[in-house]
Amino acid sequence: MIATARDKLIIALDVATGDRALDLFDELREFAGMFKIGSQLFTAAGPEVVRKIIARGGRVFLDLKFHDIPDTVAAAGVEAARLGVSIFNVHAGGGTEMMKRTAEAVAETAARERLAKPAVIAVTVLTSLNSASLERIGINKDPESLARTFARAAFACGLDGVVASSHEIEVICKDIASPGFLVVTPGIRPAAAPMDDQQRVMTPAEAIRAGADYLVIGRPILNATSPPNAAREVIEEIATALRRD
Repeated sequence: MIATARDKLIIALDVATGDRALDLFDELREFAGMFKIGSQLFTAAGPEVVRKIIARGGRVFLDLKFHDIPDTVAAAGVEAARLGVSIFNVHAGGGTEMMKRTAEAVAETAARERLAKPAVIAVTVLTSLNSASLERIGINKDPESLARTFARAAFACGLDGVVASSHEIEVICKDIASPGFLVVTPGIRPAAAPMDDQQRVMTPAEAIRAGADYLVIGRPILNATSPPNAAREVIEEIATALRRD
């Protein structure tokens, strides 16, 4: 169980340089249980920025959405475990063999090398996509149905959870009645924040009440006049939602 409001907040370090990411980590570390490193920052700064944040006592969600043949993704997952990340993700669209092999390889390596095993989670449907977007790429399922299909597959393959939009949280929690199966939710926007390129969003309180285990928030905090104040407000909103539950 994730005990506190702070533990439930993952701040997305979607910035262009390692130095900027480390400055933000130092500024915001007391307000978040984990920090997300995604494609932009990892491409710019490489694995060293992950190592530096972990060395400073931070926990990292490595958000690279691995999607390739099973051997390649399993090998990448092993290296993520060796980096010391707390969570990393693959894309459920890569298939059940890819997910199963990755989960097995990470568990085996962690046990053999005495590493802390990261949670391996699957991306379901990006929060920037809606039904029309999916139809344009030949997927004739609405986001909720597709997310349910992917979540069931991830659970069957032994993964630890999924990345899913706030609009799919409740149905996934009902479908997969396993308290340890994580739902990590991006596309969270405080009431006054712009939607940016997100299509399916909720406020922090709404997502917590729906059952999200972790909330991933980037721009509404990073682009605020005072990022610490913005993060503090998010934590207060999460805490209020938890008390009501």
